[in-house]
Amino acid sequence: MKILIINGPNLNMLGIREPSIYGKQDYNTLVEFIKRSAASLSFEVEIFQSNHEGVIVDKIQAALGVFDGIVINPAAYTHTSIAILDALKAVDIPTVEVHLSDINSREDIRKHSFVSMVAKKTICGHGFEGYKMALEYFTL
Repeated sequence: MKILIINGPNLNMLGIREPSIYGKQDYNTLVEFIKRSAASLSFEVEIFQSNHEGVIVDKIQAALGVFDGIVINPAAYTHTSIAILDALKAVDIPTVEVHLSDINSREDIRKHSFVSMVAKKTICGHGFEGYKMALEYFTL
């Protein structure tokens, strides 16, 4: 199974940005955690991060016919990006949405997710472990 992992804006700042919410581990630690989790399932993964909405849309579109699934943490674009929603709809690749924090218990602006409209599952509030849970979804 080949899975594309997409991380949105500011995830490259893990460990620096609001550690009380996102933890003290950095982005490289997250990448290594995802790689280990994927290897334990014998999955091949490509991990991608961008702070730019259009680049994320391009990456989703390029996934068509290449990947069996997408795990996406759209970060702030969760609540604003119809373009990412439309790209996910267009490629119709099974998608799992992940958030490190529990977006439903945070500010009101974070409680609506456009990606949830297309995602097969949404996992939030489990930190790095949420990525492992997302990958495990593809074994069902």
